[in-house]
Amino acid sequence: MEDTFIPLVAILAIFVGLPWVVLHYVTRWKTAATLTTGDEALLDELYQLARRLDERMDTVERLVAADNPDFRPARVLPDRESDNQKLRELDRMLAEQKGTSK
Repeated sequence: MEDTFIPLVAILAIFVGLPWVVLHYVTRWKTAATLTTGDEALLDELYQLARRLDERMDTVERLVAADNPDFRPARVLPDRESDNQKLRELDRMLAEQKGTSK
């Protein structure tokens, strides 16, 4: 009895158990690696909020600069091409994504 039990367990472990474990974790990996539509909506909302806050910050800096000529903003400037390059690339990618999803 014991002579047939050990090889039977080994064969079951190799041909049933091992593929089951591998396929289980592959399935988990595929489902966890994607963004849900809720995540995408949240990211889009956060992006729009950041854009509005950036525009407000530009307005505040312009007002302070009008009152104080020695004022120099310590952040990226809205009129420098190097500062706006990545933002334009992100806007282009969002426009492409919305164009392909429609």
